[in-house]
Amino acid sequence: MPFNSVPTAIKFGSSITLIVLIGLALFALAPRSASPQTQASLAGDYSGRLSSLHLKLHLKAAPDGSLSGTLDSPDQGANGIPCAEFHFDGSSLSFTVPSVHGSWTGKISADGRTLSGTWNQGSPLPLDFSRDAFVPAAKPSRVDGFWLGELHAGSTTLRVQITVKSDASGREFCSLDSLDQGAMGLACDHVEFKAGSFSFDVPSVPGHGHWEGTLSADGNTLTGTWTQGQPLPLTFTRQATAIGAKPVPPPTYDPAMAPVSAADLKSVLDRDLAKSLTSGELAPSTGIGVSIGVVDHGVSRVFSYGAAKPDSIFEIGSMTKTFTGLILAQMIAQGKVKPDEPVRELLPPGTVARPSGPEITLVDLATQHSGLPRLPDNMDPADQKNPYADYSPEKLYAFLKQHGVARPADAGFLYSNLGFGLLGQALSVRAGVSYGELLKDEVTAPLGLADTTIALSPAQQSRFLQAHDADLRPSNPWDLNAVSGAGAIRSTAGDMLAYLEAQLHPESLKPNPGPDAGTLPEAINLSHQLRADAMGGMRIGFAWIYRPDTGNYWHNGATGGYSSYGFFNPQGDYAAVVLVNRTIGREGSFADRLGEHISQRLAGKPAISLTE
Repeated sequence: MPFNSVPTAIKFGSSITLIVLIGLALFALAPRSASPQTQASLAGDYSGRLSSLHLKLHLKAAPDGSLSGTLDSPDQGANGIPCAEFHFDGSSLSFTVPSVHGSWTGKISADGRTLSGTWNQGSPLPLDFSRDAFVPAAKPSRVDGFWLGELHAGSTTLRVQITVKSDASGREFCSLDSLDQGAMGLACDHVEFKAGSFSFDVPSVPGHGHWEGTLSADGNTLTGTWTQGQPLPLTFTRQATAIGAKPVPPPTYDPAMAPVSAADLKSVLDRDLAKSLTSGELAPSTGIGVSIGVVDHGVSRVFSYGAAKPDSIFEIGSMTKTFTGLILAQMIAQGKVKPDEPVRELLPPGTVARPSGPEITLVDLATQHSGLPRLPDNMDPADQKNPYADYSPEKLYAFLKQHGVARPADAGFLYSNLGFGLLGQALSVRAGVSYGELLKDEVTAPLGLADTTIALSPAQQSRFLQAHDADLRPSNPWDLNAVSGAGAIRSTAGDMLAYLEAQLHPESLKPNPGPDAGTLPEAINLSHQLRADAMGGMRIGFAWIYRPDTGNYWHNGATGGYSSYGFFNPQGDYAAVVLVNRTIGREGSFADRLGEHISQRLAGKPAISLTE
């Protein structure tokens, strides 16, 4: 569940993407008898909701009658996820979402306003959609239509598309697509068109994006400025049609083989990665490398491919959250905090007022059930290439003072980098040390993880692999400040493997001597306790997400130039970690795909192909 993944002028989303969106226990409506519909009559926008999570389904009908569509989870920054394999028979509809191996099947109401059905991503869950009640204007306004522009930020050029429409009351609506980042259907707010001036906000992007400008006399050009931390010129020209999301092909699988041991995994991956190493993600021209650590029944191996070496250092992104969860468990085991303690009580006095009802606790933050948004709305980075460096504790506290710490009564699973950043900051305040010092005291020193840190020594800096963006261009490492607990850690495959081995066998741990070492086995077990629902039938402990279908505890991560994936399986007694010096690409996360492939090889199951 990666940290925010694109350090460009417009930053969208989190690579948790649809694997967080789908599998949510949505409230089902009783199906109604249906009369035949046509593909054209189904075209439109549909909404679903689970507590504070909003879902959007966008269906389109081509002239030949075929259907296409995308799914959004705007609250999580997961938008424009392509759907495929539509099947329609007049009263029933089904489709797949290839990027997360999910499918939806259901019935269409007689009036076409409700889609009542079931989502399946390992376990079936009810998921209903209702058609959005938008009545278009009889006569479109002068600004309605499709608009395309280019945003230039340094050496980066992004195509930005907006779709503008007005309703029968004259109110304007719009959505924004960042075509080159694959972020589609981002909702606009405060859309205004008056006397030739047009403006809108995009609240879901960090720093709260805003555009304002004017419509040309001929009605074909919108000239203005995009502001997201710094103003940049952005001019749109009218287009006859919108550019759609690039379809994502469904994954293919390599045949199952006998469970592979840690000792034999490299020889298997040499074959499975052959195409990637010559003409794919790890080709010599890319500068991309991967370090892998694997352990199976006590036998461990660390090896690398491409530009990486076994001891290369990477940013691990949101895998940091599992360390923050373990720090919390350590401090609980030591009696320094309580799991149900309000986070407000750990912060400096006067930071935020006590709410009148239930308030956010430490366990709420650790299980992603706080109701806090994915990111704060007061981010205004001075350096877009290092967007979290100047998000200080003072800014975090200012956000909390305005937002409050009331816990919504219906708070469900909502992945929040802000929430884990707040947890790390609060624990640091209680301990009276920085997050980096707390990490060393509670976890890395007892486990002997000398290369797992936030600030690198000169010797470590020489092993810090060059970061790369989604387009394989060199990018910058990220420095985190007040939200370090969400994604600041750097590490090696060897250190991360030792960390995962400790998860497998806490009872066998022999921590290095220290004041906080003795409670570590108890704390690791505490961090694994499944406390809340996650997504897709999964459960969550302190950051670690558990998949009942595989028995894996897992987490992933990404920053602006790195991605990661790690898992451990207590029943199978194996674990693995994958570290890559590239952020998530438009084709998804290579670290995730390789990590899942390794898990499937260790389990003797069909393995997601690495040759695509």
